[in-house]
Amino acid sequence: MRHEDPRTADTQAWLAKARQDLRAAEVDLAAEPPLLEDALFHCQQAVEKSLKALLCWNDRAFRKTHSIEELGEVCISVDASLAKLIDDTAHMTEYAWAFRYPGDMEVERAEAEEALALATRAVGDITALLPEAARQ
Repeated sequence: MRHEDPRTADTQAWLAKARQDLRAAEVDLAAEPPLLEDALFHCQQAVEKSLKALLCWNDRAFRKTHSIEELGEVCISVDASLAKLIDDTAHMTEYAWAFRYPGDMEVERAEAEEALALATRAVGDITALLPEAARQ
C-alpha cells in the first residue's frame, strides 16, 4: 500500500470526482432521450471540482461554494494564465442549481454539448497545471 501525503491524496480525490462528473455528463448526453439538464449540472460540477483540486494542491482555502467565479478568482491568484478559462466557464455556475427545481429554463442539446466540451477542456487545462503525482 502506497502512503501519500494528505495534500496529494486530497488533490487526486477532487480530480477523480471531476472526471466522474465528466463521465456522468457523457452518459447523460448518450441517454435516449438525453438528460440535458443533468448533463449541464455535471459539467458545472467537473469545472468546480477541478478548481478545488488546484486550490487544494496549492494549499489555498476555499469555502463550500458552487461559484466558479469565486473559486476562479483564487485560482487566478495561483496562476494568472487561468483568467480566460475562468471567464469562459463562470456562466456555468448557474448549472449547479438552475435545473434542480421546476422552472422556465429550457435547454437545447447544443448547449449541453458545448458545456461538455468546455468542461472537458477546463478539467484538462487545470489538471495540466498540477504535478504528475497529483494527477493520478
